[in-house]
Amino acid sequence: MARPARPAPRRPAAQAPTRRPGPPEAPQAAPRLILFNKPFDVLTQFRGGDGRATLKDFIPVPGVYPAGRLDRDSEGLLLLTDDGRLQARIADPRHKLAKTYWVQVEGEPDEAQLQRLREGVTLNDGPTRPAEVRRLDAPELWPRDPPVRFRKSVPTAWLELTIREGRNRQVRRMTAAVGLPTLRLVRVRIGPWSVDGLAPGEWREAPARL
Repeated sequence: MARPARPAPRRPAAQAPTRRPGPPEAPQAAPRLILFNKPFDVLTQFRGGDGRATLKDFIPVPGVYPAGRLDRDSEGLLLLTDDGRLQARIADPRHKLAKTYWVQVEGEPDEAQLQRLREGVTLNDGPTRPAEVRRLDAPELWPRDPPVRFRKSVPTAWLELTIREGRNRQVRRMTAAVGLPTLRLVRVRIGPWSVDGLAPGEWREAPARL
């Protein structure tokens, strides 16, 4: 009588190789945000300049870049960051972030001129959005170097102007369109950030959130 076949011996199941935990991932560095009081005649760039002062003469922080611009002949608050999304939220006019300027103009503004600014004026690249504007007593500002050139026979006045877009030289073009040429332009606030406490050429870091 034939013997029944013996079952084949079972092989132990292959075990997955033991994985050793790798080194912990380094925490992602928090984005940086710098508030800078840009002096007159400083270019809003780190490279080039052709002999003019640039941001590299004031800000020894690698990896940051301007969130928006401020003309060479304008002064005041400039924001710099190393975070692309924050830069876009600050600079992109679609987000309508308020930017407030103190503007010294030539002439004596009347209510009709101020109302035109409040309603928006038509420039060569189209109508502007309405601005917030009011007369301002002469603010306590640092002296400009070089000083503003005045015409003794023409009065001057200060305005506080807030816009929510950022065309090239927009504030200067808006005041000129209503007959009030700009003599001095100082940006004092962008969204929640202010130039308060910063002398020309000084900077400080702030929490990078909006």
